[in-house]
Parts: sequence; structure tokens; C-alpha cells
Amino acid sequence: MFSKSLCFVLLGYSISSTLAAPTVNVRANNDATCDANASAVVTTKTVTVTATASSVATNVAVASTGNGNDSSASSGSKSSSSKSGSNSGSKSSSSSSTAASSSDNSATASASSSNNAASSGSAASSGNNAASNSGSGATGSLSTTDITTNATADSTDPQSSLTLDPRVIATGFMNNGQDVQEAGQVPSLTSNNNFINYCLTQTGMPITNGQQITTGSCNPAPIGTIPSVDKMPSAKFAFPTNMGTITGNTAFTIKLNINNLDTGNFVNANENYFAAPQQLNSDGLIIGHTHVVIEAINSLADTTPTDPQKFAFFKGINTAAVDGQVTADVTSGVPEGDYRVCTINSSANHQPVIAAVAQHGSLDDCVYFTAAGGPATAPASVSATATATASATDAATDTATDAATATADASETDAAAAAATTTSKSGKNKKNNN
Repeated sequence: MFSKSLCFVLLGYSISSTLAAPTVNVRANNDATCDANASAVVTTKTVTVTATASSVATNVAVASTGNGNDSSASSGSKSSSSKSGSNSGSKSSSSSSTAASSSDNSATASASSSNNAASSGSAASSGNNAASNSGSGATGSLSTTDITTNATADSTDPQSSLTLDPRVIATGFMNNGQDVQEAGQVPSLTSNNNFINYCLTQTGMPITNGQQITTGSCNPAPIGTIPSVDKMPSAKFAFPTNMGTITGNTAFTIKLNINNLDTGNFVNANENYFAAPQQLNSDGLIIGHTHVVIEAINSLADTTPTDPQKFAFFKGINTAAVDGQVTADVTSGVPEGDYRVCTINSSANHQPVIAAVAQHGSLDDCVYFTAAGGPATAPASVSATATATASATDAATDTATDAATATADASETDAAAAAATTTSKSGKNKKNNN
């Protein structure tokens, strides 16, 4: 408007000038002035639009790189600006070794927006529901006491309602991931209701319902709370040592150093198996426990996959770590031969621990060792009929042997030798096989 007014004023001046002075090409100057002003306005708008479009394009490009694939990690640093997932329209910038995409669901909207969140050493995709921390409305409370009433559709407590609260819907589940493809990638199963009725599609499959169903089942419990990348658990055997030798048929103690796991927490494995989500303590560590399992192998150089239903020894370690270490007594020892001993780090409800990113080091440990020499059989005082002392084991199925099958106490499967020439213990605990 100011530019147009200026043009009219100068034009008026041009007309009046023709009455008192020789003709001067004022119009040309005025046109130039108006054109210059108009050009400046257009240029400003063009820059603004271009900058906005560029910013959006950058966000889209960076978001599409965070596909969380299990490929080798790439080096280098990426930095980009991104739109905030809230409705405030604010912008934030983030930088990390790789770009990660997260779906941020507002408590009042069903659409999701891309946030470029920093992740450590890996590109990953995560569902980040803002409402879980800052949304309005009731969240309900969790309890470890028995519930005696059924959930209802009209309950005002989200934890007792049959209705899925829109604040926890992960809209990222609607995308099959094929918008960014790589060779061999398959589309993800999709859902717009968090797969709440998924098990209805698994014809013939019973609900897990807290039990260890050896013929297979469908479990409706969510994965639960996932720790940050700096709180991922890990473990390393202190004994037996890798490629070391122990005395056969002689008692020994497994020693395991463990990090970032709130150990000593386990539930009833016969009634609550996989029956609750993974949980974190106040320090952000997974609440759980660990197990150790020894398997006989043909030789230290053997490359044949083992049979998970057969093992020489299994024990759920239900005590808390002392100075970062847990132990398990193998009271019967193991017969002469070669073995692999591994950990199974688990949440309180016995599910293997879950991490925040696809690319990470192993959360468990394995070492290989040899048992040699010693008595021909285990001493009677520590034979395979010895009563176990811990209250939980995660033995799920039979340990097949060709020798005598020993009886394990209902509280633990403490030792099970899987060699055909020695006394062994069955890994099948009907009363408490956790």
C-alpha cells in the first residue's frame, strides 16, 4: 500500500512539473521506483516461501533416513531442524550420530508428526506418546494385588477399561514401512488400534494367560517400558572361563558379572509367565532376573545348532547381585565333555529383555569350556537327585536322556546332566518350571 501511495504522489508531482518546467522523464523514474519496491516485496515473499519449503523438505529427508534397519552402523554426524510433535508449532533442532524418527501422538489429535530425536550409535524408529507423560485426563494406577472385578467399557479408570484410550494409540503402527525400502525388506503388519485384538486372528492358538504352553500360544500383553540406550543390560561370565577346563562330575559355581539389570525380581512362572509388560525401576533399569543354562556340544569346534529342549543344567538366579555379580551352584557338576554356558537375561515376568534400538551389542553372554577328569560319576551326596534350593527356574520342556531321570524339587531344577552315560536331572518341572 505504501508503494502504491508513493507512486501516486510522484505521479502527481510529475504532472505539476510539466506546468512549470521543461519535460522531464519523471514517469520512468517513478516506474523504476515502484517496480523496485514491488520486486523487493516479491523477493521477500519468495525467500520466505523457499526457506519454509526447504525446511520442510529437510525434515522429510532426514526423517526418512531413520529406518532402524539391522545394517551395519554408518559413521559420521547428521544435524537437522525438525518440527515439534506438539500443536504449538515450535521448532527444535537435534543432532546425533544417526537420525532417528519418532512418532509423537498428541492427547487431542490422532495424527502424528516426525521428530528427529537423538539416538546413540544407531538409527531407530520408536513410538513416543507424549500423552503418557503430559496428557490431560486420568491415567489410572497399576497394582500388584489380585483383581477381583472384570474390566468394563464405561470405567473411568483407564487401567480398568475395555476401551482403548486414544492417547496411547501408536499411529506409527499404521505404516508398513515400505515407503523407504531396501533389498529383501518385507512390509510390517499394520494396525490402527495397537493390535488389541490381534490374538483373534490366530486361529487355534490359546491365549498364553500366564502359562507356559509348550504347544504354542498367543500373548496379548504389551512389550512394556523400554530403557534408554545407556541403560541396556549386559553380562559376562567370570567362571567358567572361555575355553577353560574344569573337573568333570565335580561341583562348581558359575559366576556371572552383570550390569544394568535390577536383579532378583521374578514372578510365579506357572501363573504369570509373560503376563505383564517389561518394567523399569526408578533408575531406569529393567526390573528382572537372569538365568544360566549349560548345553552339551559335540566339540568346541562344533557348528551344529543345539536343541533348546536339551540342556545339561538350568537355573533361574532369583537372588540380587552382590557387587555386580550373581552365582549359581552346579552341585552335581557335569560329565566329561565340551559345553556351552549362556545367560538368559529376563524381565520379572520371564520375557527376554527388550532394548530401545535394533543395533546393539549382545545383552547376554556365552562361553565355551571343557569338563575333563574327575570321578566316573557324580558323588552320591551331590547326585542328580539333590534337592534344589532356589524358588524359580525357567525350564520349559523335557531334558531327554538315555540314563536315569532324577527327581527335581518343585522349587527348582538345579542340575540336569544330558549325557547318556551319566545320571541326569530332568528339565521338566510341572509345579514350578520358571
